[in-house]
Amino acid sequence: MNIRPITPAYAVSPQIDPEDLPAIAAAGYATVINNRPDAENPPSHQSAAMDAAAKAAGVRIVHLPVTHQTLNGDTVAAQLEACRATEGPVLAYCASGTRSTIVWALGEAGTRPTDEIISLAAEQGYDLSQMRPQLEAFAQQKG
Repeated sequence: MNIRPITPAYAVSPQIDPEDLPAIAAAGYATVINNRPDAENPPSHQSAAMDAAAKAAGVRIVHLPVTHQTLNGDTVAAQLEACRATEGPVLAYCASGTRSTIVWALGEAGTRPTDEIISLAAEQGYDLSQMRPQLEAFAQQKG
């Protein structure tokens, strides 16, 4: 498990294992967002298995798969809502943490300066510099 805090309220991680959920709960994460589509994982890591493990660990889990087709305003809004509905920090994961970081960044567009979003992601190893036009477009849409 490789948790990378983007902000005090939001962290990302590459794929976690069901066995990681008790440690995630012990670390204080109130919600886990699963951004991986089931088709990318074996049954042991698909949403049903992760849901059962999260329930056993006492952690809320939200399954919000992100693909090229689903990376849009609706997905960003759903991720923001999942974060807002949480009392405590959120851990989002996907294969590498990149998609979870991108969804966060798009959600923050218009709330934080673009340079800050790119910098916070870069501090955790995610280079979003080429997304500047998309971040600025999302910020303008929120206008």
